[in-house]
Amino acid sequence: MIGTRKLGELVVAAQGLGCMGMSQAYGVRDDDTESVATVHRALELGVTLLDTANVYGAGTNEELVGRAIAGKRDRVVLATKFGVVFDDGKQSARGDAAHVRESAEASLRRLGVDHIDLYYQHRVDPDVPVEETWGALSELVAEGKVRYLGISEASADTIRRAHDVYPVTALQSEWSLWTRGIEDEVVPVCRELGIGIVPFSPLGRGFLTGSITGVDELPPDDMRRNLPRFAEGNLDRNLLIVEALRKLAAEKGVTAGQLALAWVQSRGADVVPIPGTKRRKYLEENVAAATLELSEEDIARIESAVPADAVAGERYPAALARNVGR
Repeated sequence: MIGTRKLGELVVAAQGLGCMGMSQAYGVRDDDTESVATVHRALELGVTLLDTANVYGAGTNEELVGRAIAGKRDRVVLATKFGVVFDDGKQSARGDAAHVRESAEASLRRLGVDHIDLYYQHRVDPDVPVEETWGALSELVAEGKVRYLGISEASADTIRRAHDVYPVTALQSEWSLWTRGIEDEVVPVCRELGIGIVPFSPLGRGFLTGSITGVDELPPDDMRRNLPRFAEGNLDRNLLIVEALRKLAAEKGVTAGQLALAWVQSRGADVVPIPGTKRRKYLEENVAAATLELSEEDIARIESAVPADAVAGERYPAALARNVGR
């Protein structure tokens, strides 16, 4: 079994499952049966934290997760999110009190549950004080509709302000060998305040597995085609990173993806990554990484092979980048 960790006061398995890709972002939604089977297999392997959001697949991902956990609710720590909205196809954030409540009620209906275990503010609304957003969230906790609160892709200052209104249980932000921006300010604040950290895309959107060698092999609607790190020029430089990682992984008899994921797992007992997959095969590979022990020498060699400043390209194009780190 993979053991447990604590996000604030919330006990979860040491690794969770990101469900977004079952419904959007990485190609056509093609096999809900396999996605449901993947959720069931995750529970069999001891995974407890399942992560979704109201905007994944325009709500269909919550419905899918809801079907998958029917009859198994007591084995699941269910996380979802609100606050990302689209206007004419452009992503922005909304955090007013009315939207908080409306979003929570809709998510409860789609998930088919009477409470959400961990409810995240997905993105921070620059036009609404975080105090208003978290005041509304605290009311949902008081009503029993939500158990714990989290925030995603927020700045250190915003995390402090939210925590002053109601305890932040978890921060969800991107963290991997090729995305380390939260390490300087955000991680220290989380640890000061006792906030757990839930890294999404701990495998660099699949890139660190070594399975992607060019964008032409990605589905036409795959979001990675529009990300700078997958762009011509940047991609070739980033493939050198994966090759270095692959060589180290071979020495330990694991895959490059497992080594990259084990590095994230090694960041602390308050870190619970949520690698996403819609296939049981990859789920099992990911879960195995949760028990892979790395020595100090292993970690030093990994970080030397994949230095933080070696990655070519920004995380997001400008239109999406403006919604993170607020």
